[in-house]
Amino acid sequence: MPSPITHSWSGRRIAGIGAAAVALLAASACTSVRVHGEEQRAAGAGADIAVRALAHLGVPYRFGGDDPSRGFDCSGLVRHVYRDALGVDLPRRSEEIGRAGRAVERERLQPGDLVFFNTQGSAFSHVGIYIGDGRFVHAPAGRGHVRIDALHERYWARRFDGARRLTPMAERAADAPAERGGGESGGRQP
Repeated sequence: MPSPITHSWSGRRIAGIGAAAVALLAASACTSVRVHGEEQRAAGAGADIAVRALAHLGVPYRFGGDDPSRGFDCSGLVRHVYRDALGVDLPRRSEEIGRAGRAVERERLQPGDLVFFNTQGSAFSHVGIYIGDGRFVHAPAGRGHVRIDALHERYWARRFDGARRLTPMAERAADAPAERGGGESGGRQP
């Protein structure tokens, strides 16, 4: 059933999304040559997660939202994408998601990793999905839609709290009780 939400896309944005998807698939293919077993599956899953996140660009922001037909907040987007890609049911709030998986150094980020920010005076109050090349997809309250931003942009660089990797074998780490309600800790960020 088609979504009742329509989006206008410029040719430039579509070309950028296509290029990002191709880059992710190429990176996934190159990565699989260097890694084995579990790591190879995780790299493929990460690329799939990133591509699925890109599919939601332009979906409106909605506090507590976790469905593309109604809108997303930051944790709702992450929950939806991870549930769709891996069947993982993550906790509802970004702070709780921040306890799942394992920490990843910024220099070692891979597509599909989760990136966290302090946007409301508390750690891990905002979450996005890393897509590669220093960029991430997220659902910020400000400017009201799912979009791509860069980690090096001043606002995000100053608020970066860390990153986590959820591999298929790390699913057990995500079994914290899920809460209903807002993915943000309250307040708004750009």
